[in-house]
Amino acid sequence: MARIALVDDDRNILTSVSMTLEAEGFEVETYNDGQSALDAFSRRMPDMAVLDIKMPRMDGMDLLQRLRQKTTMPVIFLTSKDDEIDEVLGLRMGADDYVKKPFSQRLLVERIRSLLRRQDAIVTGEVAVTEETKIIERGHLRMDPLRHSVAWKGKDVSLTVTEFMLLQALAQRPGFVKSRDQLMDVAYDDQVYVDDRTIDSHIKRLRKKMRSVDEEFSAIETLYGIGYRYNEE
Repeated sequence: MARIALVDDDRNILTSVSMTLEAEGFEVETYNDGQSALDAFSRRMPDMAVLDIKMPRMDGMDLLQRLRQKTTMPVIFLTSKDDEIDEVLGLRMGADDYVKKPFSQRLLVERIRSLLRRQDAIVTGEVAVTEETKIIERGHLRMDPLRHSVAWKGKDVSLTVTEFMLLQALAQRPGFVKSRDQLMDVAYDDQVYVDDRTIDSHIKRLRKKMRSVDEEFSAIETLYGIGYRYNEE
């Protein structure tokens, strides 16, 4: 049973969403501000967090930043219809997905299940006994899908589930272009719609993490209007 942390200062959302998730078989922990959630996470980390952006004491952005210092667990943001800038910033900071308020609870459940399936596949190695499970070595890059580990020039790089899958898709076929639609298919289930900006934000975050261990990292090339390509160095 996956443990989902729901963090929102709207008690109606906490009550209704937690009831829906529990009915779907999840264990749910609720918090009405970021600081309370962070304090609880320091004692026991959940399997996934669903965070509102605007909250008292500590908002969702600050909480995400603290979380990404210690965990790559999947994170979904809940955003209002006017929070487009916050959505992009959140994705660049390491959120895996976002859902706009007001939202369909069925949609949220599907997003949660999608991320958990991808995480479980990576952690357990149940991706498929094919190219997906093989260790990838491309120049300075080494990826081990079964251990969800990434190293660049021998230095470990901590990636979220989404970032890992995007890098894997690109590095598996260096020199070949992957369109944004193809990368969406890799990172998201068919029933989950995301726009081009979401993929772009994940790639920017991925590049930033790789450059944190090597300022000259340039293996991921943008082909404007087309997509992305991994160039083996």
